[in-house]
Amino acid sequence: MSSTTTISPEKLARLVGTPACPVLVDVRIDADYILDPQLIPGARRRSHQDIESWMPALAGKRAIIICQQGKKLSEGTAALLRYNGVPAETLDGGFEAWAAASLPLVPVSRLPALDQKGRTVWVTRARPKIDRIACPWLIRRFVDPEAVFLFVTPGEVEAVADRFNGAAFDIENVFWSHRGELCTFDVMIEEFGLTSVPLSRLATIVRGADTARPDLAPEAPGLLAASLGLSRMYADDLEQLEAGMTLYDAFYRWCRDATEETHNWPNRKSGA
Repeated sequence: MSSTTTISPEKLARLVGTPACPVLVDVRIDADYILDPQLIPGARRRSHQDIESWMPALAGKRAIIICQQGKKLSEGTAALLRYNGVPAETLDGGFEAWAAASLPLVPVSRLPALDQKGRTVWVTRARPKIDRIACPWLIRRFVDPEAVFLFVTPGEVEAVADRFNGAAFDIENVFWSHRGELCTFDVMIEEFGLTSVPLSRLATIVRGADTARPDLAPEAPGLLAASLGLSRMYADDLEQLEAGMTLYDAFYRWCRDATEETHNWPNRKSGA
């Protein structure tokens, strides 16, 4: 009999990358984590022993607790959270079941250092258009939901990243940047181990819009137009990013769920 306090890897996989995804908390013990230092996309590492310190941040949110096999550690942590009013479930079979299903895993070695609040910090050029909105969307939805983005003067990106312990992206001569015909969004998908049919489809659209190759995908000119429109609507880069999150949420869901769907205006009957 299925439990109301567990979620299957397949069901969770449908939530990952969407605004409806719960908070994912990885409570594996250090020994298990060290043997396989990867995270389910969007998960954050927490110790069950420190639950009193991180539980308040879950107020009003739904949580999925992940341990190695989905047994005592996640069961106990989730039960404690529910006792304190936080809707919490466990991942059925835990991290091992997710990995056995060949679902995406993010290598921790690719993550920048965390700040004092446990967030990654990313720095790029001000006045974003396409890649510099697409990449933050990818990071927030699949890597670090609490990630911090700093938009600064182009010539200061690397210096700011160095001073504030962040990762520079989408500028020349840094790790997170264009490579050959690939844009930064492509690179992040590959490096974070997030390759999937929907994200690959979205990457083609982003690449076409970002590198002046609208022939790559019929949707690329539409993304370019919407992106340039947003950049004219918002003077504040962070406000533009928030609006862009919705835009990329919509494109992702189309890439995942609706590419075969068409919309045809119904033919009117003659004489109607």
